[in-house]
Amino acid sequence: MNESQKVVIITGADRGIGAGLASAFRRGGYAVVATSRAIPTADESDVLTVRGDITDADTARHVVEEAIGRFGRIDTLINNAGIFIGKPFTDYTPDDFAAITAVNLTGFFHMTQRSIRQMLTQGSGHIVNISTSLVDHADSTRPSALAALTKGGLAAVTRSLAIEYASRGIRVNAVSLGVIKTPLHDPASYEGMAGLHPIGRVGEISDVVEGILYLEQATFVTGEILHIDGGQAAGH
Repeated sequence: MNESQKVVIITGADRGIGAGLASAFRRGGYAVVATSRAIPTADESDVLTVRGDITDADTARHVVEEAIGRFGRIDTLINNAGIFIGKPFTDYTPDDFAAITAVNLTGFFHMTQRSIRQMLTQGSGHIVNISTSLVDHADSTRPSALAALTKGGLAAVTRSLAIEYASRGIRVNAVSLGVIKTPLHDPASYEGMAGLHPIGRVGEISDVVEGILYLEQATFVTGEILHIDGGQAAGH
């Protein structure tokens, strides 16, 4: 890589929003470190794929060490990996709780802590977290307390970390999403889900990518929770 090339780590990068982000950052000239449990090997010089489970601290260590070893720096971390389990609160099981907290919180912790350590040595960096507008606008027809618990925690820690590291050149932001067309959803459900958004449609992966690219370029913005939700959080 050339010395001016920036480096981004993207978790959950094998499909959906993560794959869209990886492609967009490559087009923007970034070196991309893409990780997920099932990501295929890449044959491009500016793309490094690391297979593993980010809920495991050793995976986070391996991803960060491989990124630094290959490209020498980490400019941006996008904590895209996450899971959603929606059901009435009393129907959640201990396994549900363990699964959603492991990916949404434990994975975030391991990846972000190790990335920030490297960013501190550089004097700059950017973290982007992924939340949901259900945190701001609960819906009784779509109970999702564990999503609110974990993604709401990410929104809160985004602001906390933004202030903690603002004076040391590290920005921390988040995007809060409505329903986005991804492999997570049955395409037959999109028509019904469109009505959940005042704009009248569900989001596209490109909507999320464009929002994150804005945050990446907006160097005076930190601690921001950018709602990409068709107006959902604003009301109905």
